[in-house]
Amino acid sequence: MSKTVAEVMTPNPITVEPETDLNQAIKIMAEKQISGLPVVDGEGKLIGVISETDLMWQETGLEPPPYIMFLDSIIYLQNPARHEKEIHKVLGQTVKEVMSDKPIAISPDKSLREAARLMHDKKIRRLPAIDSEGKVIGILTRGDIVRMMAEDS
Repeated sequence: MSKTVAEVMTPNPITVEPETDLNQAIKIMAEKQISGLPVVDGEGKLIGVISETDLMWQETGLEPPPYIMFLDSIIYLQNPARHEKEIHKVLGQTVKEVMSDKPIAISPDKSLREAARLMHDKKIRRLPAIDSEGKVIGILTRGDIVRMMAEDS
């Protein structure tokens, strides 16, 4: 019989709020040796995720969007709004400015197989588990799944 997310997830994960100072979030991730944190509102509801990938923008800087000049006009070859979001990630001082704001989450009663497939398909390392109200109650990582596989073999 397949295990559920609730049986393997880490309950009560460390979370941050959107107004958390970015340096504080980075320190938490480094000290706890974790690669990402769920971002929750004042009620504990999931509103985003901040990960090492989001933080890479801080160090890599920003490339200007591709454009062409035509009759003294600039024509952007990509959506300028996307570039504006990238600027916020590079210059961000709070978690809200850097986090991914479309988090993928799962219900704790789902099967581990469903969770693993979702993580694989979406190429994510961690999957917050939320209750029926959207509150974060746990987190499932790729490492959790591998450890469970090792125990079962």
